[in-house]
Amino acid sequence: MTDDTDIKISIRNLYKIFGTDPQAMMEHVRNGIGKPDLLEEYGHVLGLQDINIDIRAGQITVIMGLSGSGKSTLIRHVNRLIDPTAGEVIVNGEDVLAYGEARLAELRQNTMSMVFQKFALFPHHTVLNNAGMSRRVRGESAQIADREGQKWLERVGLAGYEEHYPGQLSGGMQQRVGIARALSSDSEIMLMDEAFSALDPLIRTDMQDLLLELQRELHKTIVFITHDLDEALKLADHLVILKDGAVIQQGEPQDILLHPNDDYIIDFISDINRARVLRVGSVMEKTDRPGDGLSGEVDVAQNLESVIAVSGGDTNLHYRVMQDGQQVGLLHMRDLVRALVPVEAADPARRVA
Repeated sequence: MTDDTDIKISIRNLYKIFGTDPQAMMEHVRNGIGKPDLLEEYGHVLGLQDINIDIRAGQITVIMGLSGSGKSTLIRHVNRLIDPTAGEVIVNGEDVLAYGEARLAELRQNTMSMVFQKFALFPHHTVLNNAGMSRRVRGESAQIADREGQKWLERVGLAGYEEHYPGQLSGGMQQRVGIARALSSDSEIMLMDEAFSALDPLIRTDMQDLLLELQRELHKTIVFITHDLDEALKLADHLVILKDGAVIQQGEPQDILLHPNDDYIIDFISDINRARVLRVGSVMEKTDRPGDGLSGEVDVAQNLESVIAVSGGDTNLHYRVMQDGQQVGLLHMRDLVRALVPVEAADPARRVA
């Protein structure tokens, strides 16, 4: 269970308007003018509109949306690569917008690390030098930088490549160096902006699995930007969906999939393989009663596809749901099948006559 003490980053009433006089545009935006009209009538671009997000410690918060939704603009406000037109960005209880240059540099060097889509490695430095670069930037010794760089290169599967140069590595290997560099900084917060988008599909899947494996061990606070819904659903503890600079829906990914609150979200998730994404815990009956006529046990974290395979598709079966050796619910196959029906098909009000 979480409470306010778990919040690592709090974004409050954040606006960003691009143009020659953004402050003057705030009145129009607060009076309801939207992104297209602001551009057409006043020549300004509404990048972010009243963003409110709590990012909890030790979780992966995924911010997703299509091109132009504002997701990359938003992540750059967290470490103040971009300053907002209005609003607050609170990190560890402090407003980073009040920081001077020295305190801001300290934030970027010690509290946050960033992994970029295009790797951003130094081509004329070895893999080892790149991996330990954050330590060198802080002014720490070469011995410490190499030690930390070596440790994390080994952890991401690049032992033996220390003296290679980035140009000698594949894209996936270069991104592993980027992750090792971020981890070697020992920062509490990792910002990952479309970190896997430039990779081939199979390599991308491997990198997602690596990130989840590292996160189970390290419990970092990660803000991950993506335009890919499958990636978002796989990685996110908390999912934020943007459109035209505004938050359309946010919450636990399974809950968004089962309870979309907007036609845009419904259309967005329409092609998702729900059986592969949804978990037993999202569709089970939460109870500790023993149940009758059970066909076996399933784990709360199993996806529905695996349960369908075990059941042979028999909708009359029931299973005890387990977590850490304890019963947490009962799974009724009819409820499982019902959850596989997309909202548009399940809701008569949305059907086209």
